[in-house]
Amino acid sequence: MTPQYQIRADYDARTIVVYQAYPPAIADAALRAGRFVAPFSFQRMTWIKPSFLWLMHRSNWARKPGQERVLAVRITREGWEQALSRAVRTTADPKALARAAVHLQWDPERSVRGAALNHYSIQVGIGRHLIRTFAEDWVVGLTDLTPQAHKAAELVRSGRAAQARRLLPAERVYPISRSLEEHLTPM
Repeated sequence: MTPQYQIRADYDARTIVVYQAYPPAIADAALRAGRFVAPFSFQRMTWIKPSFLWLMHRSNWARKPGQERVLAVRITREGWEQALSRAVRTTADPKALARAAVHLQWDPERSVRGAALNHYSIQVGIGRHLIRTFAEDWVVGLTDLTPQAHKAAELVRSGRAAQARRLLPAERVYPISRSLEEHLTPM
């Protein structure tokens, strides 16, 4: 049985992939530059999610207005773990949350068909005081997964969910220290 709170992600020894959905203007500029640049906002929180299926649910498979492009954002594990160590859960005291550089929440993981599962996926909000560090120091690569998302969505819609699953990024349990795990998961 899958633990209720567990980070699952595509990662290697040095990096982890998180996903974001953007309007075309932001995605195109970022892909051309190889990093986030205007019109990406450095003045507001940006949410990163290591669960591809959760983002597919959120963006309606890259069809929701303003979320038509799906980017795989490869960031350093050092940056990811720094964000996690600074995170305050969105269920915390509102004053503590208001001061936090990083917000964290757990949402029900999703199946390929969009159904809520009985375990949770993490999403992390990088606040405006840390956003430049995220964009300039942590991000090491951007990949446009929009065509893959659209193809998988079409397979799901046509009843071929097993084929769609083969298009999904490989995600496995992300190892974190016991103290960080206790910091992240609800009591």
